[in-house]
Amino acid sequence: MQYTSIILQMELNRIKVVLVEKKKTGKWLAETLGKNEATVSRWCANVSQPSIETLFAIAKVLNVDMKDLLVSAKKT
Repeated sequence: MQYTSIILQMELNRIKVVLVEKKKTGKWLAETLGKNEATVSRWCANVSQPSIETLFAIAKVLNVDMKDLLVSAKKT
């Protein structure tokens, strides 16, 4: 249970960062994917996470590698 709560507090995705880098908005992403803006907002805030399939679709529309949308688990 402790591990689960740690994971829930972590930032797991970089969707918001990549959107800024690509000069795109959450609204644009929601419209492009046919998703609700509130859902995309929750992904950007790391409140919830998209499915693997959706993450792949996000990478495709942003023209990035899927791994660029994820926070690395490696310690530097």
